[in-house]
Amino acid sequence: MDVDFLASYPSLMAADALQNKLAELKLVVFDVDGVLTDGGLLYSAAGEEVKRFNVKDGVAMKLLPKWGVTVAVITAKDSAPLRRRMEDLGVKHFYPGCHDKAAAFDELVDTLQISPKHCAYVGDDVIDLQVMPKVGVSFCPSDAHVLVKRHCHFTLNKSAGQGVAREVADVILATRMALEEAYALAQKPEFEKK
Repeated sequence: MDVDFLASYPSLMAADALQNKLAELKLVVFDVDGVLTDGGLLYSAAGEEVKRFNVKDGVAMKLLPKWGVTVAVITAKDSAPLRRRMEDLGVKHFYPGCHDKAAAFDELVDTLQISPKHCAYVGDDVIDLQVMPKVGVSFCPSDAHVLVKRHCHFTLNKSAGQGVAREVADVILATRMALEEAYALAQKPEFEKK
C-alpha cells in the first residue's frame, strides 16, 4: 500500500471497507465524454467529430491490465476518433453507441465471469446511474453532475478530460503497492507496444 499517496485522500484513508474494495477490483469500466474527454464536442469544417484525450489516461488504461485489472469502455457515443483511441490503447471490451449501459455491463461481467462487487465504474452524468448502483466502487470526476456525485462512492480530484483514468488507476494501485512499484512496468520500452 502507498500510504503517502493515499494520505492525500483523507476520506479514503478513513474508510477501510472502501480500501478493501479497491484492492479487490478486477474490472474498471470507463465512460468517455465527461470522463476521458472534457465533454466538449468539436467538429471540423467537413463535419467530422474531433475528440481530445489526455495522454496520461492512456498510460493508466494500459497499466491497469498489467496488474490484473481489466479495462472496459461503455459509452453512448461512437466516432472514428474514439474507435482509434480505443484501438491504440488495446481496449478489448469496448461498447460504443450504447444507450443501455446497464445491459452492456451485465453482458460484460457475464462474459468475464466477474462479480459486480469486484468492478468499478467511472461516469459523470445521469445515464451512468444505470450502472453505478451495480458495482463495488463507483467514481466520478470532480465536475460530474450533482446526482452522480450523490450516488457515487468516490469523487475524484480531477475534472473531465484532465486525467480522470490516471487518478482512478493511481488510487486503485496505491491500495495494493507503492506507486513506484506499479509504474516500474510503464518505464520499460515494451510497455508502449500494443
